[in-house]
Amino acid sequence: MRLSTFIRENSAPIIAEWEAFAGTLDPSPEAASPLSLRNHIAYILRFVADDIDSPQTDAEQVDKSQGKNARRSTNSVAEVHAALRQAGGFNMDQMVSEYRALRASVVKLWSAQTTETTLQDIHDLTRFNEAIDQELTESISYYSLKVERSRNLFLGILGHDLRNPIGAMTMSAELIGRIGSLSERQTMLISQISVSASRVMEILDQLLDLTRARLGSGLQIIRETMDMAFVARQLVDEMRTAHPGNSFTVEVSGDTEGAWDRPRIGQVFSNLLGNAVQYGFKDLPINVSIRGETHDVSVSIHNDGVPIPPNAVAGIFEALVRSGDGEDVHLQSNNLGLGLYITKEIVVAHGGSIKVTSSEKTGTTFTARFPRA
Repeated sequence: MRLSTFIRENSAPIIAEWEAFAGTLDPSPEAASPLSLRNHIAYILRFVADDIDSPQTDAEQVDKSQGKNARRSTNSVAEVHAALRQAGGFNMDQMVSEYRALRASVVKLWSAQTTETTLQDIHDLTRFNEAIDQELTESISYYSLKVERSRNLFLGILGHDLRNPIGAMTMSAELIGRIGSLSERQTMLISQISVSASRVMEILDQLLDLTRARLGSGLQIIRETMDMAFVARQLVDEMRTAHPGNSFTVEVSGDTEGAWDRPRIGQVFSNLLGNAVQYGFKDLPINVSIRGETHDVSVSIHNDGVPIPPNAVAGIFEALVRSGDGEDVHLQSNNLGLGLYITKEIVVAHGGSIKVTSSEKTGTTFTARFPRA
């Protein structure tokens, strides 16, 4: 019996066998319902049987094996299955296990009734595996896309909708300070509210930047003629005010003018200086170096302190990443792991590059290069 015919005529026992196999995979409680396990599998079996019977050239077979098979519909059976599993609380591993179990069930039952293997059987089995692989690839791709969209939507809503209430809180704190005489304790509390609200706004700005970068639209860059050294001195002065216990030095050489996005460049300095303050030794200065070269301007920020572990350097610019253990944990700006990721995105959006070196002997140095235009 042809494999495609066997699948059509034995879908009920195939699903029963598959369900018993899937039950041994120890799925999570939300995935354990027999009804939820059987849901939609009949449609996948029908697609696989039809795919086995469909004509296919050698070139089309090669394309399919390389994941280049053309889409047959806007919402494929595999994509619908992935959407149902994602909405039903299945994780990626559970969904992949479903396909593994389905493949094993079909092959086991078909092999049990096959007495002699022919070339046609080998051909059908090859087409069957190709079809399952295609369905699995489409399901994984769609599931990943749904998860990514949900995450980005959450970040976008979080970053956008929280701005108004936080802005109202900041304004209320400012108005309270103007109403009349306050005790020293009251003044300190009002000031703390304003500072905390400002920090939350910075975090929300970073979340919005993260969302833009993850959606693929990139960070918006508006270039204007500016002096990199001037912005560096501005941000260092702000850091001196915010962290009077730290000392800073600024070294400038060469032509430091170019066309960059001034607010974004300010973010770069703010994130790197904040990182240096957080992890540098308080009794040693933080050194800022701006060097104008022929085609670009380099920015280096150095601090002496606990070095970044060697195994963490490669991923230090990734979003939501911690490096190190215990008290030596290196968290990026605002303890969310966003600061250095956004810094890298800003530098890359300008067509530049950024790197870091770190050791106990030489300290930690972040170096970014910005093309002049």
